[in-house]
Amino acid sequence: MKFLILFFLLLSALYAAHVENYRWKNNETYLLFLKRLHLPQKSLYYDLDKEDQKMTEDIRSGFNYQILYNDQDGSIEQLLIPINDELQIHIYHDKKGKYRFETIPIVSSTKTKAFMLSIERSPYYDIIKKTGSKKLATIFMQGYKHSLDFKNGIRKGDRLAMIYEQKYRLSRPFSMPTLKASVIELHKKKHFIYLNSDDRYYDEKGKQIEGFLLARPIPGARITSRFTRKRWHPILHKYRAHLGVDFGARAGTPIHAAGSGRIIFAGRTRGYGNLIKIRHKDGYVTLYAHQRKFRRGIHRGKYVKKGQIIGYVGSTGLSTGPHLHFGLYKNGRAINPLRVVQVTVKQLRGKSLRAFRQLKANYDQSLLLHLQNETPFQNEPKFERLCYCFDRNAKNIMTKAKNNETSTH
Repeated sequence: MKFLILFFLLLSALYAAHVENYRWKNNETYLLFLKRLHLPQKSLYYDLDKEDQKMTEDIRSGFNYQILYNDQDGSIEQLLIPINDELQIHIYHDKKGKYRFETIPIVSSTKTKAFMLSIERSPYYDIIKKTGSKKLATIFMQGYKHSLDFKNGIRKGDRLAMIYEQKYRLSRPFSMPTLKASVIELHKKKHFIYLNSDDRYYDEKGKQIEGFLLARPIPGARITSRFTRKRWHPILHKYRAHLGVDFGARAGTPIHAAGSGRIIFAGRTRGYGNLIKIRHKDGYVTLYAHQRKFRRGIHRGKYVKKGQIIGYVGSTGLSTGPHLHFGLYKNGRAINPLRVVQVTVKQLRGKSLRAFRQLKANYDQSLLLHLQNETPFQNEPKFERLCYCFDRNAKNIMTKAKNNETSTH
């Protein structure tokens, strides 16, 4: 089977190898990465088609990637580099000993977890102290940011409980956790939030509490390509990802900032051409690619307001025609921009409200039990180096980790 079900599929000539885990460096491009590791740029980038080249620009800093080293000579046998939550770059040696590039699905599992804690100083500080995770503290604080004042309302001894989902890749936590529901007690009054089936957060009354709303960057423009994290191309026989929405428009059409924020990048890249990135509140970043040019005065560090013109539609970079590629990231994770484009804050009604009330009742029961039972946080098992051995007779590869987990492929 071509895809990696457990980890790496090694060549039959491999006797022993080990895997090392690394974190993608800030401001390191894919080409600089290849150069640093002395990997061939021609076969692993310049010979790729335009879509694969553009995909390498979606690698996010902070993502963990893995390298499989040959223990005999220290050479790199394979690499796995995540692009998003569902797709990853796989670099490997073919039968002729040449490096090859492909994109393959990420094999991951999702666990629902929960914990409760008593507040000593602040929710953010105490969640990090208890769990060691800034990500869990961040999603909790963002969930309540627009409904509660933690600076003046917290007392020592107040309690909170969280139910969240965490993805796992190669037995390690992967990507940003998703807060499903939570409760915090302030002055003996409980405050709940819930993630509804529409991927928006609501309070106990079914009123949306998400504070960040986007406007369309090109009002009235038609959508020519939609967001997808993983799609199998039936003609090319390879996986594609499109981490944004494409708006078709004539060259020179003004592009508006979808939300107020500060420009963190305004420059040219090979894949996205003339590109602007804007950092907004609550961990959001918007991306505007393939622009003909930027509006005068637009530069890194400048604060722009929602609706302000920042550039003009073009076809720079790896583009087949004039359009705007519009991307949205939250805490470094690509999300569908159309889920956040909205005119007014939403209030559930009718069937939607009845379905929400059922979801709320289920979460309320679980959260109250976690408060009652004082559910502790369960620490993740420590990741240790994986060692691989090839059994030439059995024609399979066995891996053993120091945490006593064993798997055979």
